[in-house]
Amino acid sequence: MFARVLLSTTAILALVNASNAADLPVAAPPPAAPAFTWAGVYVGGQIGYAWAQDNSAFSNWYAQGTGFGPTAFGDATTTPEGAIGGAHIGNNWQINQWVLGLEGEVDGTNLKKSTQPVYFVQATTSAPIQGAILGRVGYAIDRTLIYATGGGAFSWLKNKYVLYGSEGDFGTTLTGWTAGGGIEYAVNDNWSVRAEYRYTKFGYLSDGPIVYPGAYQSHHWTENQVKIGFSYKFSPKPAPGVVAKY
Repeated sequence: MFARVLLSTTAILALVNASNAADLPVAAPPPAAPAFTWAGVYVGGQIGYAWAQDNSAFSNWYAQGTGFGPTAFGDATTTPEGAIGGAHIGNNWQINQWVLGLEGEVDGTNLKKSTQPVYFVQATTSAPIQGAILGRVGYAIDRTLIYATGGGAFSWLKNKYVLYGSEGDFGTTLTGWTAGGGIEYAVNDNWSVRAEYRYTKFGYLSDGPIVYPGAYQSHHWTENQVKIGFSYKFSPKPAPGVVAKY
């Protein structure tokens, strides 16, 4: 008899405990860490080295038929080179592993070179300010982004001429196209570093009259540049974790 009562009591207690356990709140598992994304607005800076080629031609129609011969007309190739650096701002959108972006940048440079297209003319060419509006297409391997970039470019080209002791200064904004590629690595969710190469081709321009009527200098500027840079991405705040239900 005692054994039956003990077994019955034990069974009742087991049922009660099981019922109470079912009513206890179940803690939600900790939220999984969000996967890294390249999407978002970012700002940053860059610095590097650029080397250009300015194919120019000097003409003086007053000298035609005067006996000056070829010395009055000359072609010259100038190769300015120097440092380049500035700032950029952009935005990325990510679809699976593909990253699409739009970026704008402005750079200051010390690209400058002098030449003497003909014996009586000293010409100095410089490009103190450059910039570009770029599209980017990249493929992300987690925190590494390999991308191609291209778009429209502009440069403020300054030319100074010294002709028979007189000086003439010209400043023109050139536009053109630029294309290249690079690689970017995200150090953490906000900071990234990059290395990039681009080739740029600007349009033609003609300065003149230089000091006196009839003297003109034409220019055609192309440029290569390699730059390293950094960016800070403004990541959106993660969604709050799910509260456990009771």
